[in-house]
Amino acid sequence: MSITPEEKTRLIKEYATKEGDTGSPEVQVAILTSRITTLTEHFKGHKKDNHSRRGLLMMVAQRRKLLDYTKAKDEARYQSLIKRLGIRR
Repeated sequence: MSITPEEKTRLIKEYATKEGDTGSPEVQVAILTSRITTLTEHFKGHKKDNHSRRGLLMMVAQRRKLLDYTKAKDEARYQSLIKRLGIRR
């Protein structure tokens, strides 16, 4: 249910703000979004998997916190990030 190392590397390269960046909010949100999408697909076939559902809810909450932080620090970065990821309205 996790993402592959290749996918994670691709996301880091795509969303990094500078060379070697793995911890910026943009990268963390991109990785969490990929994991959330994967788990959401998993639940379409495994409706009673409540243990994994708890993990999904924790990931969604973590992503929300990171997005709130980004929005508070720099509104333009926040808008750019949610547009690139296709999340929110």
